[in-house]
Amino acid sequence: MNQRVLVVEDDRDIAQLVELHLKDLGCRCDIARDGEKGLEKALKNEYELIILDLMLPGVDGMEICKEIRSEKNYTPILMLTSRSEEVDRVLGLEMGADDYLTKPFSIREFIARVKAIFRRVELLKDDSLHEEDAKEIIRSALAIDRVNRKVTFRGKKIDLTPKEYDLLLLFAAHPGRTYTREQLLNAIWGPQFQGYDHTVNSHINRLRTKLEEDIAHPKYILTAWGVGYRFADGDELTDD
Repeated sequence: MNQRVLVVEDDRDIAQLVELHLKDLGCRCDIARDGEKGLEKALKNEYELIILDLMLPGVDGMEICKEIRSEKNYTPILMLTSRSEEVDRVLGLEMGADDYLTKPFSIREFIARVKAIFRRVELLKDDSLHEEDAKEIIRSALAIDRVNRKVTFRGKKIDLTPKEYDLLLLFAAHPGRTYTREQLLNAIWGPQFQGYDHTVNSHINRLRTKLEEDIAHPKYILTAWGVGYRFADGDELTDD
């Protein structure tokens, strides 16, 4: 694999165990055992994955995730937390985490989650580089640069989280196709997130606030009542 991974974990035993198994996968690891050092490393260096504990001395994992995403850093983040409450998991996802594991977790599940994140990243890269319309998708006033993961609306760049971008790309690449919330969860977050329909809804709402003039009457991302969502097809879109 040879991916570079940052592990931000204050528990020395867990950090060493995670590092050991990441190295078995061929990854290169940097370790930070407090929030300040973790945030510094995350913003200073380039990584293919960040393993981020939620409860840390100094700056906690939620704040680190928030700061990373505010810097337009879209490195995948796998959160580790000893808390089992749903609200913590949802909040982490809403702040831009790509996946989570609740302590104690099995090493087998940890490895599976890491591999799944790397696979999704590679699939997105392959999708961007090999399809005929890979370089750019244009839908009315919306333009998506798939190679650089850059989105512009009416010529102005809009900032999206990784999941917002992935959702928008999926929709825009398949105009007119209706997706159920379950299909969107499986495609963007993975099957382990079944039941988190509200996460899809909140991401759709945020996308609409960035794209739509009137979110009560959306033009691009439409609701298929009783089913899910779809992107407007060519006949429904007119140039602004």
